[in-house]
Amino acid sequence: MTSKLIHEELSGKVIGAAMQVHNMLRPGLDEKVYENALVIELEHMGLEVKQQTRFPVKYREQLVGTLIPDLIVNNRIIVDTKVVTEFNDAHVAQIIGYLTITGLDLALLVNFKHASLKWKRVVR
Repeated sequence: MTSKLIHEELSGKVIGAAMQVHNMLRPGLDEKVYENALVIELEHMGLEVKQQTRFPVKYREQLVGTLIPDLIVNNRIIVDTKVVTEFNDAHVAQIIGYLTITGLDLALLVNFKHASLKWKRVVR
């Protein structure tokens, strides 16, 4: 039996948009450039994108910090753009924190560093 991926169609669209950005801009730029271009591409596709939304982090009802994910697409998927040699445990831990605080179930780490786009799905 095969299990269906969570938000499969939407995540496919996000990855497709990231591939389009990667193909147009190529590797070698800053993360923020790819993030901004991805916002344009996702909105061009008719998707709702929130960029750099602030989420308060509370402990025992007291504010202890703020998390700011790069993008949230259609209020369902967190997208975090990276330009790194490879994803590491710190990237995954950070995105799990984002999922926990936002209450969302899926995040995509997207890496623009290499000749081919790399991505990683992280599910809460």
